[in-house]
Amino acid sequence: MASEPDVSPVTRWPFYVFLAGSMFCLLSSSICHLFSCHSHHLNLSLLRLDYAGITTMIITSFFPPICYIFQCDPQWHFIYLGGITVLGLFTIVTLLSPALSTNKFRAFRAMLFSSMGLFGIIPGAHAMIVNWSNPRRNITLAYESAMAIFYLTGTLFYVSRVPERFKPGWFDLTGHSHQIFHVLVVMGALAHYGASLVFLDWRDHHSC
Repeated sequence: MASEPDVSPVTRWPFYVFLAGSMFCLLSSSICHLFSCHSHHLNLSLLRLDYAGITTMIITSFFPPICYIFQCDPQWHFIYLGGITVLGLFTIVTLLSPALSTNKFRAFRAMLFSSMGLFGIIPGAHAMIVNWSNPRRNITLAYESAMAIFYLTGTLFYVSRVPERFKPGWFDLTGHSHQIFHVLVVMGALAHYGASLVFLDWRDHHSC
């Protein structure tokens, strides 16, 4: 009986890029919320750091699925990773503008983040077509769908300012929209982490 050919473990760097981006996002957010009460000027600067952290996590979250799903077709790495990186850098440069860090452009910032997330529909649909017969397709689709739901729901809370808009002052310490937004972002990152583990395990056993 012929034995199955040995498959070398796939490279880990795309997975670590995602982890590094997620940790930078959470670290920058923690720094922002810890020191933003220092002064108005520092508050605005740290908010821009917070937005840059969110954008960085969105960019790096594309690396594991794109690199592992399209490992045998590296031209898609350049197209999809290049596209999200350019879009992300544009978002960061835009958000570094002091004028766009004000509450007046709150919806605009949410639109930029949402557009980056929606960019994933294109490689996601491509990946589903390429791997339609893959038995792990439904598992990864469930993880990534959960991630999208968490992120989009968090964005809705961020923009709508629910529930504090209905009861001003009641949620100043806990339960306000920004806290809900952060909880949902973490849950979305965990869902994507689960999907990335599936990608990683699959590529460890299936080479090109």
